Amino acid sequence: MRIVLLKDVKRLGAMGEVRSVADGYARNYLIPRGLAVPATDAALQQVKAKAAAQRREASQEKEQAQTVSERLEGAELVFQAKAGETGRLYGSITNADIAERLTALAGEPVDKRKVELPEPIKDLGKTHVEVKLHGDVVVRVTVIVASEEEA
Repeated sequence: MRIVLLKDVKRLGAMGEVRSVADGYARNYLIPRGLAVPATDAALQQVKAKAAAQRREASQEKEQAQTVSERLEGAELVFQAKAGETGRLYGSITNADIAERLTALAGEPVDKRKVELPEPIKDLGKTHVEVKLHGDVVVRVTVIVASEEEA
């Protein structure tokens, strides 16, 4: 039986692909679980339309990420924090703190998971942080942590 995959199926194929599978596999597993539909002309047209819509959406997301990256490029974020005599912070500056400042600076929400910070910042000084706004759009910002006494 020829089917069109509605979702990615391990060891079978990716969404939108047309595959030939055993009739029982299609009727008893793939179709009831919403993973595939029989490969009719209408189903093929629907999958093509859905794929085109996803490409348009991805393109718009990339354009939006590029405009946000232009606003954030070269930004310096200054944080005031309490620190000990050795320059070690009592708390830490996390990716959530950085994302909050970037959201205020960009005017659009920046997800904390997009801030690539291997571990929270726990020392005074400058740190360069990459923010992956989209698959191809990465912006680099500088985070400066100063002691509250220096303010």
